[in-house]
Amino acid sequence: MRKGGPVKSPADLIGKRVGMYDWVASGSIWYRHFLKFIEVPPESLEWWIGDIDTPRATTHVYTLPAGVRRPPQGRSLSEMLIAGEIDAIYSPPRPQRYDSVNGPIVRLFSDIRAVERDYFRRTRCFPPQHLVILRRDIWERDKWIARSLTEAFIRCNDQFAAAQRRFPYVSPWLDIELEETEALMGTDFHPYGFEKNRKAVDIFCRQAHELGIVTRPITAEEYFAEYLAS
Repeated sequence: MRKGGPVKSPADLIGKRVGMYDWVASGSIWYRHFLKFIEVPPESLEWWIGDIDTPRATTHVYTLPAGVRRPPQGRSLSEMLIAGEIDAIYSPPRPQRYDSVNGPIVRLFSDIRAVERDYFRRTRCFPPQHLVILRRDIWERDKWIARSLTEAFIRCNDQFAAAQRRFPYVSPWLDIELEETEALMGTDFHPYGFEKNRKAVDIFCRQAHELGIVTRPITAEEYFAEYLAS
């Protein structure tokens, strides 16, 4: 949000102009699921899609829906926010002009952990955002590769989790953070594999259809059918 701007609470967002880095990226789909969680209908917003600070490589090719806008050439969403031309932005990395105390860009929620913990308690969902994808010709030649890669990443995740607990070097309070996270989410809070992520994938599929990003409902099983059959 803009420090001192009109948005002080989730309800203030309704009817406002909101910038976002991408219209179809997985993160942007989860953002809109979160808006529904805080009782802000995504369709109630005027959407602007563009660069947060500096130009980035385009990873998706798509046509914006009617009514969704892009900033003028060379103008960033952060600049527009500070200038009062939009009222909020959704950004994966923190904007360059973000400062939690002095602004000019601040967070809507001062205690983000409390809000996100409530989101997990009520939805039981920790949104995954990435997939490992194989070329079809490689998979068809050696179908064992898919499961072997999955198992390898699971082992890597287990080793990383163990390393964090043995030597919590990121923060003086990381061990307490881990204890609190595990109390809420369990020890496997970065779950690998289809079954452990089925609920989140189902939510993602439903959101993608409701937002018009896909033209029909697609089930989680459809997305992963060949892998599950291998």
